[in-house]
Amino acid sequence: MALINSAAENNITFVRPAYFIISGFIGIPNIRYYFVFLCFIYILAVVGNTLVMIVITLDRMLRSPKYIAVFNLAFTDLLSSSALVPKVVDIFLFNHYYISYNACLTFMFFCFTFISMQAFNLVVLSFDRVMAIMYPLHYQMRVSHKLILSLIAFFWLLAITLILIAAGLLTRLSFCKSVVIQSYYCDHGPMYRLGCNDNTPNRAIAGLSPVIIFGFPLAFIMGSYCCIGYSLSKISTFRERVKAFKTCTGHLSLVAIYFLPFTFVYIFGSVIHPNARIISLSISTVLPPMLNPIIYVLQTQEIKESLKKLLKTRVTSKINIQQ
Repeated sequence: MALINSAAENNITFVRPAYFIISGFIGIPNIRYYFVFLCFIYILAVVGNTLVMIVITLDRMLRSPKYIAVFNLAFTDLLSSSALVPKVVDIFLFNHYYISYNACLTFMFFCFTFISMQAFNLVVLSFDRVMAIMYPLHYQMRVSHKLILSLIAFFWLLAITLILIAAGLLTRLSFCKSVVIQSYYCDHGPMYRLGCNDNTPNRAIAGLSPVIIFGFPLAFIMGSYCCIGYSLSKISTFRERVKAFKTCTGHLSLVAIYFLPFTFVYIFGSVIHPNARIISLSISTVLPPMLNPIIYVLQTQEIKESLKKLLKTRVTSKINIQQ
């Protein structure tokens, strides 16, 4: 706010281009096949996450705090895929490389907000698992619907606030040189580096955001599983340990799918070819929303049973109508 007020007092004029040019996938051979692949992933993500949300909504047995978090994860995955994939396909498959200044900032805001919420949702699910295993007898008293809803609301507010600050700081930059964004969407890093005035606040938020969005969730999840491992070591029989740990396999799979690709790109991004980095980063972004519902349907017994029950009810009702 002080930065904005000082700019107004000094009557600073910011140079804002009419449009940006997205250049991420330009020059990659046979890239159209990749966009067909993206469309296929998007369709699976929409169908899978919609199915999970419908099952949780229709089955009263899935109204527990845990499945509120699972519903929010599916909802976020659906929004994340819908915010990114259709626009990326429109830009590169139909050669709409030009995107207006305001549209680019809006595109960036929604993409980063939903990607951030995917990480925060994993924190909520991790909290649920650690409470369920460490305090099995008091779980229902300690983890209430109100607590989970409060955590989810807090993380939504945190993600929106953080990305709004990042987008707001971009409006304090003058773009008087290049308007070509070296990414497959309106990425914050490549955008603020195009500014020709002082971008120190932008660099600061670019350094702080990954710590909050990726570092804190990953550290919390790792700490949670250290606590879970300690609690499991106290269980007397091996069979009971395995039974308790199986309740975490779905969440662990989601964590691996989300964090490992981003970690790989972060570590090796500077040594691999820029085109390979862009493709790796795009796959890291679009794959988790497709795989998350598949993992939860296959590895969560309650959702599998609920899905079978709903399908059986639907088949029975069709038979009765035909009779």
